[in-house]
Amino acid sequence: MASSVQASKQSIALHEFCCRRSRTPALYGVAFRRATSPVGVQKVAVRRAVAAECRPSLARMWREIQGSDNWDGLVEPLNPLLRDEIVRYGEFVVACYKAFDLDPRSKRHLNCKYGKKSLLPEVGMASTGYEITKYIYATPDISFPAQNGSTCRSRWIGYTAISSDDEVRRLGRRDILVALRGTVTLAEWIANFMSALTPARLDPNDPRPGVKVESGFLSLYTSYDSNSRFSSGSCREQMLAEVSRIINTYKDDFLSITLAGHSMGSSLAVLFGYDLAELGLSQATPITVYSFGGPRIGNLGFKERCEELGVKVLRVVNVNDPITKMPGVLLNEHLRAVAEKYELPCYAHVGVEVALDFFEMNNPVHVHDMEAYVRALKRPKEATNQGNSGTNLVSKARRFWRGQNFDAWQWQEAATHLGNLVKSLRAGRQIEPRVHRR
Repeated sequence: MASSVQASKQSIALHEFCCRRSRTPALYGVAFRRATSPVGVQKVAVRRAVAAECRPSLARMWREIQGSDNWDGLVEPLNPLLRDEIVRYGEFVVACYKAFDLDPRSKRHLNCKYGKKSLLPEVGMASTGYEITKYIYATPDISFPAQNGSTCRSRWIGYTAISSDDEVRRLGRRDILVALRGTVTLAEWIANFMSALTPARLDPNDPRPGVKVESGFLSLYTSYDSNSRFSSGSCREQMLAEVSRIINTYKDDFLSITLAGHSMGSSLAVLFGYDLAELGLSQATPITVYSFGGPRIGNLGFKERCEELGVKVLRVVNVNDPITKMPGVLLNEHLRAVAEKYELPCYAHVGVEVALDFFEMNNPVHVHDMEAYVRALKRPKEATNQGNSGTNLVSKARRFWRGQNFDAWQWQEAATHLGNLVKSLRAGRQIEPRVHRR
């Protein structure tokens, strides 16, 4: 029975081969006779063996895909194997959004809708080859009254996961994954706009006052909520503890640490990668960050320190996405000389950039959507930017605004209300100090 099934499969494969080789029905018979001859069969087998040998294997070149050579020669044009990996890690981040509970009537409001074992199957990713080991929570340094009366400020932002034994054989190593979502709640948006550079001070042996990061992201990374039912410690402490535990569990395996995040999540991923490297972990285990639509996180000192420590960051950006140009819209790595001359604060991106170009006239917010990033990567001919400057965003935005009918007084009134809100939040923050675990 098995032999007949095998023969049937070979017959079907041979038929498909002959169809590809012959452009007309008259040539099909010629192709079939040549392919079924002893010499023809041998040639087909040789061709398949050579093709399999030449085809890049992730298990063989995973170090290059993870950035060991800073993705030299893999970005322009974008290597297909690297593209597949970017999409794969991007889908792990999309899962965070799909699993985040935004229903204020739910008992799990602002937390994950599913348990660790069921999350990936529930969002259609049951066959990914990863097992979620822990949920991660972050605490914005801003307090808003919850609709259900809860005083908890921590929010579920993602998870850690480990690759299975079968996936290890495909990847060539055991992969420790941290996936983090972007900004969703109002408190997180306000924290994102706390644009002031402050020393990171994550190195236990050297405070490095010249290494500065954006204060809002640092607050999300280091603050904790003593009222949280789901987490213990800050976002930083949770991730450090879990990654350390996994490394100790699989200390005899070849390991990699992959941090994937979107928007705010990409900033936390870069901070965590830097933190791990300062602790000396990058010397034994490669650390790679896949950043999607991420803003600038720190100053030039932070960028240089990350490069010195060997933290590999692949920045996937949409040239039309304004979030990727903030903070430091004016004072950034492109005006380094001016900033240094006048001793001005200067933000800088970290890592290697993969540029995409997508825009929807009827939905301008689409330029920052995580699922839109993944879709654009799956359609490379439509979305990969082959050297365009991205300045066409201005003309696109102009066409959009011309097509709208806005009442100027309504917008002025909205701006006034927003200004008053920010003032009240600042006043509230002076009354309610930030909580840190020391």
